[in-house]
Amino acid sequence: MRTGIRSLKGVGLRAEGYTFVELLVVATIVLILASAVMPLAKVTATRTREAELRRALREMRTAIDKYKDAADLGQIGATDLKVGAENYPPDLDTLVEGVTAASDATGRKLKFLRRIPVDPMTHGTDWGKRSVQDKADSTSWGGQNVFDVYTTFSGTALDGTKYKDW
Repeated sequence: MRTGIRSLKGVGLRAEGYTFVELLVVATIVLILASAVMPLAKVTATRTREAELRRALREMRTAIDKYKDAADLGQIGATDLKVGAENYPPDLDTLVEGVTAASDATGRKLKFLRRIPVDPMTHGTDWGKRSVQDKADSTSWGGQNVFDVYTTFSGTALDGTKYKDW
């Protein structure tokens, strides 16, 4: 009987827990997996912000184009059009606040944006603006009108281009 008890004690000791070597192996495997996942998570987050930036730029540029089209077609009241603006909005707030429709005597406003989108790169609503009168390489807005918008973030995208050039 003593031999039987000894073998049971050996089995019981073995089943009580993990050895230090087993814990080291598991910890090493977890570290390797985590180190592989972290860069992938960073790239995925950057890709998501880039997609949000493209969407915000498209939304504002579409609103600017709709304002220009409405002004060219005479749908915007003459009091809302700024001389020398070439029928572009004077600022981004005008797209949100709206302008008086030319054919509506009730004072109904044409609105082109619900709100100014947040720049996902800077987390603010301060966008870079270009007017028709600005030089192509200008880094500051002349203030006459808003012909185009861009992010003020100076980083580089995953494809190697500058965010400001989008």
